[in-house]
Amino acid sequence: MTLPRLWARVIPWDKELAVAALESGAGALWVPDGCGALARELGRVAVACAEGDLREGADFHVTRMDGREDEARVAASPPGAMWVIFPREKEVIPLENLVAWGRDVLVVAATPQDVALYRGVLEKGVYGLVLSSPDPAGMRALGESARARAEELSLVAARVKEVVPLGMGDRVCVDTCTWIEGSRGMLVGNGSAGLFLVCAENVPNPYVLPRPFRVNAGAVHSYCRVPGGRTAYLSELAAGSGVLLVDDAGKGDVACVGRVKVERRPLVLVSAVSPSGGEHSVVLQNAETIRLVGPGGETRSISRLAPGDEVLLAEGAAGRHFGVAVEETIREK
Repeated sequence: MTLPRLWARVIPWDKELAVAALESGAGALWVPDGCGALARELGRVAVACAEGDLREGADFHVTRMDGREDEARVAASPPGAMWVIFPREKEVIPLENLVAWGRDVLVVAATPQDVALYRGVLEKGVYGLVLSSPDPAGMRALGESARARAEELSLVAARVKEVVPLGMGDRVCVDTCTWIEGSRGMLVGNGSAGLFLVCAENVPNPYVLPRPFRVNAGAVHSYCRVPGGRTAYLSELAAGSGVLLVDDAGKGDVACVGRVKVERRPLVLVSAVSPSGGEHSVVLQNAETIRLVGPGGETRSISRLAPGDEVLLAEGAAGRHFGVAVEETIREK
């Protein structure tokens, strides 16, 4: 049988913990021997135990990853053998080796940080995860992390209405820990209802070298999209913050911020009208290295942007409470 990619370890048996695991999307419950019937009473789910659908030694093997001998034992097992691995805390190199060698491993994850780490092994990730928490709330938090996927946003082509120099102000450069290629950048705007796609500084120009990790994002007051459908002020970002990098098709991936630079620079206001008639704006540094993304991934420098040009933005309902979308009567101008 094909093994589920998301398990939950409920040892010792705890009915509330098992229910939380199922509600979090676990496809298999790993329970103590003799508890298979109790697990099946909760729903249609694969059960791992001596009398279950999945039996240790036959359908899967278990090991701790305490040294090179453990890694070698997994690597030397027959192709297709499934292993459940208890890794040493914060160690990932043995898992990278096993993934590179094509071994199918399920890794026990005890924190949301573990989930993110193991899903990112060699960009491909491990075969699957075994969620392990002593309480239902922790199990649900692990399940939420495990279900998280790349975000997909709907972008529209808005027509530029005006480009107006504003004078001096404070703008934010966001230096990420990611090499940003093509039309990818950050969604930034004066209001949460309209966020413009600002491209990374990843193309050469006669004056400065490309900085493909950087998005010269906008003035300090601006909203930007961060993971989980939330927004943050650019002024709130710091080393370790997560931001959403988006391409012209609307595909979003999470990047970690390595540095934020706030500097006083000349600014420009760009306003645009969306197909729905909504008018949105963004304040950016007035410099030729700052580019907005248009349909098809074409980018246009602020220095060449003109009324009538089309730029991409994410349009939504206005209204945020500490970055979370809320339904309330509000106008952003």
